[in-house]
Amino acid sequence: MTDVRALVEQYIAVWNETDGDKRRALIADVFTEHAGYTDPLGAVTGHDGIDQFVGGAQQQFAGLTFSLPAEPDAHHDLARFQWYLGAPGADEPIAIGFDVVELEDGKIAAVHGFLDKIPG
Repeated sequence: MTDVRALVEQYIAVWNETDGDKRRALIADVFTEHAGYTDPLGAVTGHDGIDQFVGGAQQQFAGLTFSLPAEPDAHHDLARFQWYLGAPGADEPIAIGFDVVELEDGKIAAVHGFLDKIPG
């Protein structure tokens, strides 16, 4: 099985990479070509769709970073993990989410995202 922790860390790195060229390269490394991403705020497919969705989130939450607060849990070709979004050095995240990813050939083929805490 894929090193799930490393893949999830790369996934978090995608969300934190603000340089467009570097982010697109990370997306190509992390996601299958036709990967899907779905959460309560939108649904996109493919590298371009994921890149545009992440870029939009970065504009909305400029200066904030994503982090992985605990180890991912995985079995078969599935993994789940919680993430935080917050200001660097802050005690509390402003957003908390939970993602379930489908794995295929060492990459993410689909993301099913859930938002547990969102900014008011």
